[in-house]
Amino acid sequence: MTTISYPAKPSPGDRIAVISPSSGLPGLFPRPFELGLERLREEYGLEPVEYPATRRMGSSPQERAADIHAAFADPDIKAVIASIGGDDQITVLSFLDRDLIRANPKPFFGMSDNTNLLAFLRATGIVSYHGGSVMCELGRPGAMHPQTADSLRAALFTSGAYELRPAERWNDINGDWADPATFDAEPEMRPAADWTWVNADRVVEGRSWGGCLEILAWLLMADREIPRDLAEFDGGVLLLETSEELPSGAEVFRTLRAMGERGLLQRFSALLMGRARTWSFERPNAPREAARYAEEQREAVQRAVEVYAPTTTIVFDVDFGHTDPQLVIPYGGLVRVDGPARRITVTY
Repeated sequence: MTTISYPAKPSPGDRIAVISPSSGLPGLFPRPFELGLERLREEYGLEPVEYPATRRMGSSPQERAADIHAAFADPDIKAVIASIGGDDQITVLSFLDRDLIRANPKPFFGMSDNTNLLAFLRATGIVSYHGGSVMCELGRPGAMHPQTADSLRAALFTSGAYELRPAERWNDINGDWADPATFDAEPEMRPAADWTWVNADRVVEGRSWGGCLEILAWLLMADREIPRDLAEFDGGVLLLETSEELPSGAEVFRTLRAMGERGLLQRFSALLMGRARTWSFERPNAPREAARYAEEQREAVQRAVEVYAPTTTIVFDVDFGHTDPQLVIPYGGLVRVDGPARRITVTY
């Protein structure tokens, strides 16, 4: 079994690495990136340090791996945060020096395509953090969402228990980053449904694994960062959420079915399913279509779990992943899912 530990936390005044392990979108959309850097400085008291590929589109996997190595190896850097996601970070994994990173553990924050690096770090024995990218969460128009800001602050600077709470209002519709008017006001929020609990008759506490479902599917296909001994996940908490690519209910079911056939899905005692993102620029769903999409996704998840892991505790619509607000969840860290009390507590 892999020994997993929490790396030391930064303090206000420390230097934090800002890297683009996936896409160099900060070079195309500087406004949300610069806004995120400003908030790291002014609201969190951290000094962001950029690396060569951070703002460069088309950088090679080797160049992005070099930035990761430099960030982890520098003793003056106390944490690492991704600028944004992308779609090819899996190509970076084969160039990473696991021994170098293991010898220099640091908190890493990211999500979406950064599921690759989160899974790599967990397999290396380092707790990391699902959430908190520079452009999306820190660079949110108007202001950071208070729940996102508080969760990120706690994950960055504190150790110990932190209770996650359902959002009262939420959003998954983005403005155009190329339009300056997007940043004149906060996104328009709408009422949020409460979390939905299934098999909530027990308390589960275990280490987390998972992330963006589409990226996990790629890792499974490439057989990357999945332990040979699946007992590694026994009694753990599975984190799943989907992206703005809006995978169909059929796709979600088939991915979970494959996880079940591999003997993976049934290892976890609890599943936290992120609130479904229902809108994208390519598919700007109206409210009725969005509700139908979310319900199809929920039915797909329940159908797969009923076949392969019927006693697993499930919590739907947890506020992490590709929706706003975004709660930060320790990846490889402890998560407590208390069904009778309807509470989720993480250990930062």
